[in-house]
Amino acid sequence: MEKAVLVGLIQNKTDEVRHVEYLEELAFLVDTAGGQVLKKFVQRVPHPHPATFVGAGKLEEIKSYVARHAVDMVVFDDELSPAQIKNLELAFNPDRNSTSVKILDRTTLILDIFASRARTAHAKLQVELAQLQYLLPRLTRMWTHLERQKGGIGMRGPGETQIESDRRAIQNRIALLREKLKSVDRVMATQRQSRRGLPRVALVGYTNVGKSTLMNQLAKAQVFAENKLFATLDTTVRKLVWEGVPILLSDTVGFIRKLPTPLVESFKSTLDEVREADLLLHVVDISHPSFQEQIQTVKKTLEEIGAGEKPVIMVFNKCDLYVNEDREPWELEGEFEKPSLQEFQRTFMARENSPAVFISALNRDNLDVLRKQIVREIKKAFPKGISFAR
Repeated sequence: MEKAVLVGLIQNKTDEVRHVEYLEELAFLVDTAGGQVLKKFVQRVPHPHPATFVGAGKLEEIKSYVARHAVDMVVFDDELSPAQIKNLELAFNPDRNSTSVKILDRTTLILDIFASRARTAHAKLQVELAQLQYLLPRLTRMWTHLERQKGGIGMRGPGETQIESDRRAIQNRIALLREKLKSVDRVMATQRQSRRGLPRVALVGYTNVGKSTLMNQLAKAQVFAENKLFATLDTTVRKLVWEGVPILLSDTVGFIRKLPTPLVESFKSTLDEVREADLLLHVVDISHPSFQEQIQTVKKTLEEIGAGEKPVIMVFNKCDLYVNEDREPWELEGEFEKPSLQEFQRTFMARENSPAVFISALNRDNLDVLRKQIVREIKKAFPKGISFAR
């Protein structure tokens, strides 16, 4: 396993407790990517250093630790600018012919995980396009040569550098990928058109909240589920009939804090399943200490992709793992034990997120209640009835 250290900043608007949770999530990302976190470095500053992200003193501290422990990569919990990446690479690799220490930011790490998780040709195209779009303005000495898409006499200008040749190769590849994705998107749009008229329900939520497990339980599907971030990238659609009502249920890619913009753009066709759904099941991991912040992250992402006004059922999952740690206002009138599913329905989260259902997908707890709520909301959305023609 590659050894990594994490670097984060506590800025004016971020409290230390919240920042610890952010670095824990970053560590989970590194673990998902197959790395091992040795240490976390934190610096409190009003804003990132424009040249090296952290101050000179903290940079020397990190360099000393990296050298002593033969660290393979330094991972930053924010997106680095091209100049910052270049300066940090020079700082950690003073020998220009050596790149023994890799400099990664949060976006690069997420893109790498997406690349390792992509299974279908469609997902691989989407991830490669996002990677190249992110890489293009950040070409540095690490990228000494890439495969050329064009060559031959007259194709290189006088004095052209290798990095310029690499940049042209990436631009050509991006253009090719976009054309391929347009073709795939047309096919997927045709498939969605053929399903028009049937109610569509999409599972959405933060990554690793149990969407795929819930999909498997509701639809008897075989979607890959694992306790890792972004365990599944490809949309799975299943047709179900509950109480005589036909439903198309789809599982979609999970969201995350600071989801890279290139990924949102590349996964347009996948996110169309969310945009065109009649009902969203917003799955929440209620056992996570920051589940309320995760809810806001998902809501913000839904607004960004044009799905913020969709009817939503809040599905609070993993109730069996919930532990009351005296986090106000989750106290239940003198009770400090684990609430029952019925008691969860009396909490402020149920009142503020109506309709809300509390379940354990893994244990199949309360799934019958969730099915009835889904059917109830579908009937509201289709007051004139549903055609069984398709």
